[in-house]
Amino acid sequence: MRTYPYAVLSAAVLAFFASPALGAVSAQEAAQLGKNLTPMGAERAGNAAGTIPAWDGGITKPLAGYKEGGHYPDPFAGDKPLFTIDASNMQKYKANLTPGQMALLAKYPTWKMVVYPGRRSASFPEAHYKETLANATRVKLVEGGNGFTGTKGGIPFPIPKSGLEVIWNHLARYRGDTYAMNWSQAPVLRDGTFTLVRFEYEYDFDYGNLAKPEAQRNENKLFNFLQVVTAPARLAGQILLVHEYADQVRQPRQAWTYNPGQRRVRLAPNVAYDNPGTAADGLRTNDDFLMYNGATDRYEWKLVGKREIYIPYNSYRLVGNSVTYADVIKPGHLNPDLARYELHRVWVVEATLKAGTSHIYNRRTFYIDEDSWMVVAVDKYDARGELWRVAEQHNINMYNIPMAYPMLEVHHDLQSGRYIVMGLRNEEPRVYEKIQRSDADFTPAGLRGLGTR
Repeated sequence: MRTYPYAVLSAAVLAFFASPALGAVSAQEAAQLGKNLTPMGAERAGNAAGTIPAWDGGITKPLAGYKEGGHYPDPFAGDKPLFTIDASNMQKYKANLTPGQMALLAKYPTWKMVVYPGRRSASFPEAHYKETLANATRVKLVEGGNGFTGTKGGIPFPIPKSGLEVIWNHLARYRGDTYAMNWSQAPVLRDGTFTLVRFEYEYDFDYGNLAKPEAQRNENKLFNFLQVVTAPARLAGQILLVHEYADQVRQPRQAWTYNPGQRRVRLAPNVAYDNPGTAADGLRTNDDFLMYNGATDRYEWKLVGKREIYIPYNSYRLVGNSVTYADVIKPGHLNPDLARYELHRVWVVEATLKAGTSHIYNRRTFYIDEDSWMVVAVDKYDARGELWRVAEQHNINMYNIPMAYPMLEVHHDLQSGRYIVMGLRNEEPRVYEKIQRSDADFTPAGLRGLGTR
């Protein structure tokens, strides 16, 4: 197994690697959930140095001043920075940095990482914890690893033994039931100028939807997804509808687009893999969305181990309504004075392109937060093996639900010096709104009526 010379591997993780089994674990192992392990499978204890605290349940109640659907007040606004990492001192901290972070520090003298005290704020509904606990002894990967069986909700593999299981935890993690949101994205030029692309989104989850009894959830289906472009005028009215499945080899993703100029609904089989993302100026692929999505069949997935990494976390200030998009977006990178980094344990998974398949990324290294199973950073390599693109995910705890949720997603292209930022909500009125929908609301026949022109 390939390892990093400065990897932090627990004895439990090393024991996992020794087992060839994939999927369900023994009752004895599962009994650690909620004890030595959190209900999600993270290590409950802090680290030996005291720089990562123990998990105490996370944030479970809304803060004063929060209004349903709106922006989230910062529960850690009084925290002071511990130190700052920049190009001049990054070698001192390299044991806790990713290659991508070090590349960004080296490329942009104005980029830095302001490090704050660690706050293990991640929490989820009790019903999600119960489904996750049950999964430990019943869920297995399907043959070929392109899906899993034995559950319709919860983290599939809270005690993972392979890289593929960790990635499935990311893909199937809890993100709410049925909801709507507004956000913008900006492909940013080298000089920092940008044109906003504005979206309205609706998600209707099937897998893990706590508002639906498990018996009413469809086998293998993850969610319905609706994306409507509202600006700029040249793109307004374009609609994307997706039916997302777990095993996309057995049941490929179904996607349709609506073009307002043609007033036609078309199948969109190319909304997958490394085809370009919507209005992204070629700065991200379809499967870059939310750091990784879609089928897993083109890569070999290796579980490298665990590391302690400085990652974006509790990014309430960066995504809040006290700053504007112009405050956030700067030449080369986001405004580093608004971002917050903390030391957390992450799972490290390396994906290598399979022989006989194709993708613009020959290799990707994923860093997955142990408390939420959210991919928080990705290093992406080209066909020559050179580091090409670097992605980071800034997150918060939506404490009204509660759940850890990805907010601001950034993909840097080291070769062009450009980046794209997705999930901008600072100037949006609706951050996350619970709604009522049914499968009938997510059909191709309904797209034409949703067009804005």
